Amino acid sequence: MPVSIITVCYNSEKTIAQTIGSVLDQTYHDIEYIIVDGNSTDNTMKIVEAYREKFAGRLKVVSEPDRGIYDAMNKGIRMASGELIGILNSDDYYEKNAVEIMVNAMTEDRYQILYGEMRTWRNGKEESVGLLTHTFLRDRMIYHPACFVTRAVYRDLGGFDLRYPSVADYDFMLRMAEKREVKFYPVYHVITNFTAGGMCATETAYLDLLKMQRNWNLISAWEYNKQIMVNKLYHLFCVGKRIFGH
Repeated sequence: MPVSIITVCYNSEKTIAQTIGSVLDQTYHDIEYIIVDGNSTDNTMKIVEAYREKFAGRLKVVSEPDRGIYDAMNKGIRMASGELIGILNSDDYYEKNAVEIMVNAMTEDRYQILYGEMRTWRNGKEESVGLLTHTFLRDRMIYHPACFVTRAVYRDLGGFDLRYPSVADYDFMLRMAEKREVKFYPVYHVITNFTAGGMCATETAYLDLLKMQRNWNLISAWEYNKQIMVNKLYHLFCVGKRIFGH
């Protein structure tokens, strides 16, 4: 069964080789690899092109401006021909048997989301290994870098909403969880190695999360306004420390 792996990147010259190598070294071989680059200005594309022959026609590459990471993901999904789709960040990497494990875990369901365990690295050290189940999806997100989704889900039920530039994956999972035809399956194996930090750790991502949670009624208007105020006060405090040196 063909599987599509999508990596979106922008100025990822320091990490992209490890990411690509982890796809190339998979024990499962019927893989189409799609790299969607946001018109990088460093050596990212040179590194990508150096791998083209090694994929023997299984590599698709596009490099052009986009409207953010989820726009690039949607673009990659539209390019995908595999029945199962995984999305691998440009600073993360798969375990060697990740795709094989996910393919073997599939059922006959047309619409399914498989998600496995994720190993998190911080400053070059292993921080944690674990899995968050979809049972508590309204409380916190499952590990998107360890998710594989059947192409029929994206094709028939929709992709990522660009209103959420940092947390559209969470919004996507919440939408899918509301659809009875979509089945979520946990897979108790380490699938992905994730590098802590990046976009998900920024203030912009936090504010985006608050907006998404409020739109989904996951938090009250009072809690939303409180968190926004706390964030503003924190910034005023930081500005004051810089000005007065305390």
